[in-house]
Amino acid sequence: MNDPGYEDSLEYLYGLEKFGSVFGLDNISRLLGSIDDPHRSFRSIHIAGTNGKGSVATMISCMLKEAGYCVGKYTSPHLVSFTERITVNEEEITEEDVALLTACIRERAARDCPDGFHTFFDFTTAIAFEYFRRKKVDIAVIETGLGGRLDSTNVVEPVISIVTNVAFDHMKELGGTIKRIAGEKAGIIKKGVPVITGARRTALEVIKKTAADNGSAVYALGRDFSFRKSGHGLMSYRGLQGTIKNVAVNLNGDHQLSNAAIALCAADVLAGLGYDVAEDRIRSALSSVTWQGRLEMIREKPLIIFDGAHNASGAQALGHFIRTHYRDRRKVMIFGVMRDKEYRKMLKSLNDCIDIAILTRPGTERALDAAMMKSMARNPIVTTDTRSALARARQIAGDRDLILVTGSFYTLGEARQAVNEVF
Repeated sequence: MNDPGYEDSLEYLYGLEKFGSVFGLDNISRLLGSIDDPHRSFRSIHIAGTNGKGSVATMISCMLKEAGYCVGKYTSPHLVSFTERITVNEEEITEEDVALLTACIRERAARDCPDGFHTFFDFTTAIAFEYFRRKKVDIAVIETGLGGRLDSTNVVEPVISIVTNVAFDHMKELGGTIKRIAGEKAGIIKKGVPVITGARRTALEVIKKTAADNGSAVYALGRDFSFRKSGHGLMSYRGLQGTIKNVAVNLNGDHQLSNAAIALCAADVLAGLGYDVAEDRIRSALSSVTWQGRLEMIREKPLIIFDGAHNASGAQALGHFIRTHYRDRRKVMIFGVMRDKEYRKMLKSLNDCIDIAILTRPGTERALDAAMMKSMARNPIVTTDTRSALARARQIAGDRDLILVTGSFYTLGEARQAVNEVF
């Protein structure tokens, strides 16, 4: 990071975190209005859900890119660099463009909204939308930050709404029942806009009702489209346009096959909207797709895996993958988590698939003190920070062992910056 303008921009943006999360669309609408509503200049796909949003967004982005379209993508959080959040054709926004857009939007906002304030996510969303306008994207794939109904991204009028799944997470903000959480996520559904979802049972019923109230078609996984695992990283897909057999998906875990089915259904719906994505382009995109921090293999000796599981359902899927694929290895887990997460349930899902738990605390105010988890973890070792956790894992693990880093994207980001120095 050498650009002083970029450093100044990050200082300003992170300074906005003092406002916390302010739910509602008034602030973002005023901010976007001050820069002539860039989100009205491009078509979009809007994605909400508890898990899988980023993976589905990236799969759709890669398929459309392979088909020759100019594709924006907006996701959060980032692991190491702020620029990871905003891409065009899977290339990150430059530091120079972050600095230029931050300065421009600050100036316009100060002129038109002198008494207003903006959260970090409001301003980041404005940067993304203005960048997509300047890059003249054909379509943008936009992930919600939290929830859906009151999320800053919910100003868009998409061509497709996607709710990947619904599970317990962010209950303080979204509600303590699946029905209430599903209602918040279903808030991205717009009148007449088709909805694709992997939600089930109560959550699916909420989504179906919201869609019916808006006159929107619903395509549900297992009912309107489906997949069947046909090998390691292979699936056969039955969709709205027919069947595609033996599709290779270059992301680890059976849950990624479910995510790929949702992305393929999006391609089916897009075909009806005039976006031509041929089967060979679909196969090429999914067989080469990458997404940081999702069962990502970092090193081989010892094997180091980063996974951003940060809620109970994500930890359950991660535990299943580790048990299924690495029975013959000793497994050392580095675990750092936010205090507002269901860390007890997360550890319960992971304890029976690991041998040693190295507990740590990433450097953010939201993080849980590692010592508070000691009684819940298997063969626990308490460390003060992510770097020291990696160093302890290096002392313990041999070349044949597995080191798993998980619990939070904050933990993964710090581990990514330190791993090559420690190992």
